[in-house]
Amino acid sequence: MDNLTHSLVGAVLGQAGLKKKTGLAMPALIIGANLPDVDAACFFWLEGTEHLGFRRGITHGPPALVILPLILAALLWGFDRWQEKRGKRPEGRRPVHFGWLYGLSFIGALSHPLFDWLNVYGIRFFEPFSSQWFYGDTLFIIDVWLWAMLIVSVWWSLRAEKKGGNWTKPAWVGIAAALAYIAMNWAITQYVDILAKSNEPYGSQVIVSPVPVYFWERERIIQMYDGEWISNEWNGADFDYGFKHSQAVQCVIPDLSDDRLLNSQLDAFLFWSRAPFAERAEDGSVILRDARFYDPRARDRFSIALPDVKCEELTAE
Repeated sequence: MDNLTHSLVGAVLGQAGLKKKTGLAMPALIIGANLPDVDAACFFWLEGTEHLGFRRGITHGPPALVILPLILAALLWGFDRWQEKRGKRPEGRRPVHFGWLYGLSFIGALSHPLFDWLNVYGIRFFEPFSSQWFYGDTLFIIDVWLWAMLIVSVWWSLRAEKKGGNWTKPAWVGIAAALAYIAMNWAITQYVDILAKSNEPYGSQVIVSPVPVYFWERERIIQMYDGEWISNEWNGADFDYGFKHSQAVQCVIPDLSDDRLLNSQLDAFLFWSRAPFAERAEDGSVILRDARFYDPRARDRFSIALPDVKCEELTAE
């Protein structure tokens, strides 16, 4: 999910009562909920599509979820000591307990891969022990309705706290609402998955992908038996039979053992891709894309060009 969602998850956990455990609890929860995304720094040293195969891996796996919160807890504890020595430690801050700082940093960090799993991009839960990708297919990567629930509950909780009321209750209401919303979206995905597999056209693989804003709708992405990928949308009642990917001239995926294709960009793309397909470029060469992220307005972000490979068009079986 996006970093605003992760931050709000950390904030609502703090307002549910966890921030009473130690001083600097809220920074531990909020920063901790974003910690695994330190892998975004890979953009400084990786080029092209290489980042696709690196993200949501090593920094989201078990070793990182133990080590990164420990580093964060140490930094926060050191910051508290530094402020105290300079005489700038806020009087209202609770005593800082290193054990609780680590525990809350860990809780925040643990929430991150769980929420990342909810969309179609995927996550490698067990890296470096296993590089298997897992997909929840439940929420779009940016969910404005989840934002609204979490923002309102955190605001409501802070307002009640300021007035001296029961400030943990609004946070718990927000957590319950968010969990119910996630469960409802998971159920919608499962229902559409059953419909997608029982309605024509039939294919060898079906992916049910959430769409932005309209949480009750889904995109059905189907791999046909000849290798072609097509997609259409379920609007909450019926499938729209205008197929998106059939508008592109798709090609046979080239022989990847060809020495011309051995490069880190291609390896990273194929390692990450869940629904790879080859499309004909204007010059007749091949562009590899992923059907989950096929968007004519932003095609280059999730694609790799193979200029030395000529498109061999798919033929219906």
